[in-house]
Amino acid sequence: MTTLHSEPDSIHDVLGIGFGPSHLALAIALHEQGAGPHQGDGFRVQFLERQPRFGWHRGMLIDDATMQVSFLKDLVTMRDPTSDFSFLCYLRERGRLVDFLNQKTLFPLRIEFHDYFEWAAARVDHLVEYGADVVSVKPVTEDGEVRWFDVASRDPAAPERLTVRRTRTLCVATGLEPHLPPGAVLSEQAWHNSELLTRVEQRVRSGKPVRRAVVLGAGQSAAEAVDYLHRTFPEAEICSVFAKYGYTPADDSPFANRIFDPEAVDLFFEAPPQVKRSLHDYHRGTNYSVVDIDLIESLSRTMYQEKVQGRQRLRMMNVSRLREVAEHADGVKVTVEFLPTGEHEVLDCDLVVYATGYQPRGIGDNLGEIAKLCLRDEEDQLRIGRDHRVETAAHVRADIYLQGGTEHTHGLTSTLLSTTAVRAGEISASLLSRNASTAAR
Repeated sequence: MTTLHSEPDSIHDVLGIGFGPSHLALAIALHEQGAGPHQGDGFRVQFLERQPRFGWHRGMLIDDATMQVSFLKDLVTMRDPTSDFSFLCYLRERGRLVDFLNQKTLFPLRIEFHDYFEWAAARVDHLVEYGADVVSVKPVTEDGEVRWFDVASRDPAAPERLTVRRTRTLCVATGLEPHLPPGAVLSEQAWHNSELLTRVEQRVRSGKPVRRAVVLGAGQSAAEAVDYLHRTFPEAEICSVFAKYGYTPADDSPFANRIFDPEAVDLFFEAPPQVKRSLHDYHRGTNYSVVDIDLIESLSRTMYQEKVQGRQRLRMMNVSRLREVAEHADGVKVTVEFLPTGEHEVLDCDLVVYATGYQPRGIGDNLGEIAKLCLRDEEDQLRIGRDHRVETAAHVRADIYLQGGTEHTHGLTSTLLSTTAVRAGEISASLLSRNASTAAR
C-alpha cells in the first residue's frame, strides 16, 4: 500500500469530513471569508467526501416531490441575504427567476433544490476532494498535548493508495445512515427507501413484472414511496404497512414552526434536561413520522377512486407490523400481523421497501480512537458547546466540531436544513476566532 503524507509544515486549519448540505454551507461561509485549500491562503480549509461527486438523497429525488422547507432557508440567506450563493441567485443564473415567482410557492421541487446544491458545490469545488473515504483519525501529540489530528483517507477507485493529512481542527458532518428494523436484510428485492429511484429504474430495465410491493413506514418518505410505486407500476398492488391507524399530518403551522427559528436553538441549549426532553416530545410532529397533508389527501382520493372503479391497487394495512420477511426464488413472502387481533396475513410480493428512517452515525464510527478524547455528560451524551464544538479532555488543544448528532444539545434542527445557513455562520465565526487567538499566542 502506498501512503502519501502531507509535508510537516503543510497543516490544514480545518479538515471537514463529509460534504453534504451542512458542510457545503460551511464551505461557502469560509470561502466568503477568503479561506482556501492551499498553505498560502491565510486560512487553509479542505473537505473530504467519499462520493465521486456531490449528491444529497439522490434515491428520493422523485419528479414531483417538493421541499418541506422554504427556499429562503437555503445555504446562505438566513446568514447573509446579500450572498450570491442564494437560491434566488441560482434561479437568476438558470433563467427561471420570474417563472419561479409566478408559481407562488415557497417550496421548490426537490430535484430543483438538488440542482441548486450542485450549482453551489461547483463554485467551491476547489475546497473539496471527492472520492476520499476517511478510514481513520489519529491524535498527534507534542509535549503531552494533542495539537493536531492525522486524517487518513482512501480513494475507492485506488484502494491501495492512502493519503494522510494533518489538521488543527476537524469538522464532522457525515450525515445520517439508513435505519432498518431488527433482522432486516437488504437485497435486490428488499431495499431501504434511500435507494428507491435507483432500484426502481433497475427493476424497470430488467423487464421483471411487479405484481405486489410492500412499503413499511408511516413518515413522509414512506408515503412518497407508496405514491411513486403506485404510479410507476400501474398493474401492481401497493401495500402500505404501519403501526398507526393512519398517516399523521405534519404540523407546519406558524407557531409550531418557531421550533426551527435560530433563536429556538439558544433557548433549547440553555434549557434544563427535562425541558429539552419535553420540547422534543411536544414537537416531534413537525418532523418525525409525519406526512404532508396534501399527500395524505391525494392518497386517500386515489384509494376512494379505486373503490368506486372496483379495482383497488392501493392498500393501507394500518395498525400492523411485519412479522417475517422470507425471500425465495420468485420473490418475497411477507407475513403481516394485524395488531388488535394478532391475525396474520401472508403476502406474496416482488418488492419490500423499508421506509424506516435514518439515524445519526456514532462519533466512534467517524473518529475511532479520537472519540475517547471527547467528554460526555451524565447520560453518556457528548458535551457540545453552543458553537457546535465538542468539549474534549484538558490536554487536547486541537478542536472537533459537529454538524448533526446534536439534537440533545441544539434541538430538532440538528439534522435539518432549517438552520443550515445560520449554523454554518456560527461555526465559521468560531473557527476564525479560535484560529486568530492561536495565531496571536
